Amino acid sequence: MTDQLDPALAARLKRTDDGLVPAIAQQFDTGEVLMMGWMDDEALRRTLTTGRAVYWSRSRQEYWAKGDTSGHVQHVKEVRLDCDGDTLLVKVDQVGAACHTGDRTCFDADLLGPA
Repeated sequence: MTDQLDPALAARLKRTDDGLVPAIAQQFDTGEVLMMGWMDDEALRRTLTTGRAVYWSRSRQEYWAKGDTSGHVQHVKEVRLDCDGDTLLVKVDQVGAACHTGDRTCFDADLLGPA
């Protein structure tokens, strides 16, 4: 296991000023959008090498592998980089709820439109 992200991949990433890239988690077999988290180079490296989705917590300022405390693990099936290099799509097999509220997805509470 390597201890740094492939430099060729790292060069393609367009990060925020604080070094992060948004990562959309999607259920691999249904296409259901589950959540959005943040990854830096290390979180992406861990995700690619461990097969578990690892994010950077902006509030706690630490890495977290999804499910370490809740048991609601995201087993990574594939990771894609969008055409601009500024967003990751992480296709996962979600075990349990993806949202910290206990809901399956973070996107089922507030439908804004169209009506």
